[in-house]
Amino acid sequence: MPTRTSSPPAPPLAALTTLRLGGPARRLVRAGSAEEIVAAVRRVDAAGEPLLVVGGGSNLVVGDAGVEGTVVHLESRGHTVERDGADALVRVEAGQDWDELVAATVDEGLGGLECLSGIPGCAGATPVQNVGAYGVETADLLVDVTVLDRATGEVATVPAAELGLGYRTSRLKGSDREVVLAARFRLTTDGLSAPVRYAELARVLGVEPDTRAPAAAVREAVLELRRGKGMVLDEADHDTWSAGSFFTNPVVAPDVADEVARRVAAADQRPVTAWPTPDGRVKLSAAALIERAGVPRGHPGPDAPVRVSTRHTLALTNRGDGTTAQLLALARDVRDRVERAFGVRLRPEPVLVGCSLD
Repeated sequence: MPTRTSSPPAPPLAALTTLRLGGPARRLVRAGSAEEIVAAVRRVDAAGEPLLVVGGGSNLVVGDAGVEGTVVHLESRGHTVERDGADALVRVEAGQDWDELVAATVDEGLGGLECLSGIPGCAGATPVQNVGAYGVETADLLVDVTVLDRATGEVATVPAAELGLGYRTSRLKGSDREVVLAARFRLTTDGLSAPVRYAELARVLGVEPDTRAPAAAVREAVLELRRGKGMVLDEADHDTWSAGSFFTNPVVAPDVADEVARRVAAADQRPVTAWPTPDGRVKLSAAALIERAGVPRGHPGPDAPVRVSTRHTLALTNRGDGTTAQLLALARDVRDRVERAFGVRLRPEPVLVGCSLD
């Protein structure tokens, strides 16, 4: 089936992002299979045109002026399962809706992905960002990815160990050299979840930390928690029109974490949640830093075209008639308040295209 190319000018990219923000591209190509994706990217590269590959648009902020060149929209779908005793190897196409995949694996009696329920976007983006939630990361389950290397034009399989997977990052992030075509995950076949490591989730499930529970029950509990934070997409709910968590949890030196704790205590505020990291540093809760810096939920107010979610301070939301410029102004305001209060500079989690936070 040939790729489908729109007549220029392409429609605004807002329609392809969960923020519903962003101007047009010069051309939009919809690619419905790995072969179509490869063909489209090779054509753009051969023509020397700028390229933007878009999947679910859930981790993407596009400038109001749009982007130069061609956007290739990943619309490949489907997954396969190979069972081998206690394990199952799941291969998924890059354009497959992620939560639909998680739901399907749970329905098929497979465990491992349930804590990643409700995360918007497509499967091909999960290795790029090393997506994680409720104590599970993509890196815990990923076997390998199939990529198109734009420098050579070749398709290759790259083991997970070679992707440089870290906290919300990989060698794929911030680079456009490789385009993910498919990914493989190793899951379990006993219908039980990965060990429940996240304390909040364990409390909801009524289990002890590190216990395995029925994957279906864990999925429902995760969805309940995410809905309560406005983190499950709902077309009718502007509190979910976001890019998810706009800032990553900062990882700082121990003395910086100590200084944050001192400032919080001096202001008679609740402590900022902190976790030790394997390299001896400390990961701080970005949401707590934002709140302690005086940014409430719903900031800057109910009449603002963009504002902090009314349910979660890490989500910056479009109320329906906002612009990317307004969103970035809000992001700068939040970032700068935290830096003034604690000396910690928050970094954006989504990819910014045709715009900048600096």
